[in-house]
Amino acid sequence: MTGERSNHGRTDAQLFAAAAAAVARGDDLDEQLAELLGLAGEHLGAKAGVAYILDQDRDELELAVTFGVEDEVAIDGGSIGRASESHDPLADVVRLRKPLAIDGAHIPVLRGCKTAFLTPLVVRRDGIEIALGAMALGFAGAVPDDAALESMEPIADLTAVAVERALALALGSERAEWFDRLSHTDPLTGLPNRRTLDRLLELELARAGRQSQPLSIAIFGIDRFTEIVMTGGNAAGDDALRRVAQTLAESVRLVDNIARFSNDEFVLVAPGPDGKIVAERLVKKISGISPIHGKPISVSAGIAGYPLDGRTPEELLAIADKALHTARDAGGDRVAVQPSEE
Repeated sequence: MTGERSNHGRTDAQLFAAAAAAVARGDDLDEQLAELLGLAGEHLGAKAGVAYILDQDRDELELAVTFGVEDEVAIDGGSIGRASESHDPLADVVRLRKPLAIDGAHIPVLRGCKTAFLTPLVVRRDGIEIALGAMALGFAGAVPDDAALESMEPIADLTAVAVERALALALGSERAEWFDRLSHTDPLTGLPNRRTLDRLLELELARAGRQSQPLSIAIFGIDRFTEIVMTGGNAAGDDALRRVAQTLAESVRLVDNIARFSNDEFVLVAPGPDGKIVAERLVKKISGISPIHGKPISVSAGIAGYPLDGRTPEELLAIADKALHTARDAGGDRVAVQPSEE
């Protein structure tokens, strides 16, 4: 059969070589699918063609590429909901993992085609067939004979490989992004972690120096945090941390940044001269949080300013930490600027 030619003069071997080249040299899935679908359509003399990819999470067949299909028709046939339950012929092909030749009227997206040939996109792993989508070709007349349709199998296989590779790359990218985000984010509160804070302080101090602008650093500590944990356990402590973090994140200005600093402490980086005002507003906001296991939630805050209190992150954090202790010693639920001022 490898010596047989299509209506366009391409042998099966040449068809397979062209399809393999499309997969090997392409890095955009839509472009690969369009080329592979076009090769299959050209080889078999199809009037139109469509390729769907199965969204594994939503169990829906999503239209990927077409040829010979009007845009508005493609939009109407953009997805097939619940592929495992739908009685749509394309869903049947994916579910049964077997090709199907049918009347073209059963495939709305192939409107105007008399007949259609559908084939699943399947990969095989450890003896298990995994359906990733489907391809369909529409014809003005009868579906080509079985011998001709056999040439579709290697194209469908290569298309499935292209889809699987794209999905694997996308998953790898998502995992890399997740791990990168995890390395910069505190998993409990979702706030930037200490590593990110250190970098942020360097950048903000450098910018403040270039622009000759003040900058405030405030450390917030949850008052009586140990009592909250002793009363309600670690779950209560985690709840308090999350609530305080959420309130801080939702209440700061757009120019401000909040990060988790240590066990029960958070840091505010506030550009401009109004850091103390911002810190006082945040302390007041947190005092409105509902009690946890009967324990009220409040924070103390110590604040230091660039350049008067220091010019490095270490200097400013040290001053802010001393001020925080002063605020706590005074009863908490307040802001202290410098120990000597309270």
